[in-house]
Amino acid sequence: MLLLGPLALLFALITWQVVSDGPLVDADERLSRALIEPDQASELLSDLGNVQVAVPVLAVALAYAAWHGRARGLDRWWLPPAAGAGAMALVPVLVAPLKEWTDRPGTPAVPPAVGYYPSGHTATAVVAYGAATLLLLPLLRSAAVRRALLVLCALLVLGASYGLVRRGYHWPLDVAASWCLGAMLLTGVALLSGRAGGGVSRSSRRRSAGTPSPRSGPS
Repeated sequence: MLLLGPLALLFALITWQVVSDGPLVDADERLSRALIEPDQASELLSDLGNVQVAVPVLAVALAYAAWHGRARGLDRWWLPPAAGAGAMALVPVLVAPLKEWTDRPGTPAVPPAVGYYPSGHTATAVVAYGAATLLLLPLLRSAAVRRALLVLCALLVLGASYGLVRRGYHWPLDVAASWCLGAMLLTGVALLSGRAGGGVSRSSRRRSAGTPSPRSGPS
């Protein structure tokens, strides 16, 4: 919860610089010129932010988290998957008006157009891979596997972000702003998932009330 304030402030600062054509924009354009070099690798990496790639990954995680929670008999088994799906649904709802309002032109590597801020592909990658990770982490028993999942999530998001900038599809500030936006949405997913995680399963309540479980038999 404490992250929301700094993230919102940083997002507002970047947006203000883009809208007002502030000094950060000049630095952003210089950095973009130094990084742009369209190639096949950057094209493939940028595809990691495509809806067709990222959303199915999240959908699998949503389905598994829902099945696992229901199988355990948790009262609010539906809350973490609903939070992840809701965060993903909010991405276009938030990004589309911002693109229209900021009206930022694209880099020299793309045809002349406007509406590049913030990066929808980056926001999609952050929320899809990030929410999938948040949903799956509590279900993994091995610390090594949890660490591997976190590393994989970071690599997917950073790979998509780098590909978008390297290919010239977005300015670096477009990507940075979407990191902030995506992180704010993921904070909401984490909070709601934490509330669901505190629930007690129906089988646990039966045992605590004195009803013998099928495995324990009569006392």
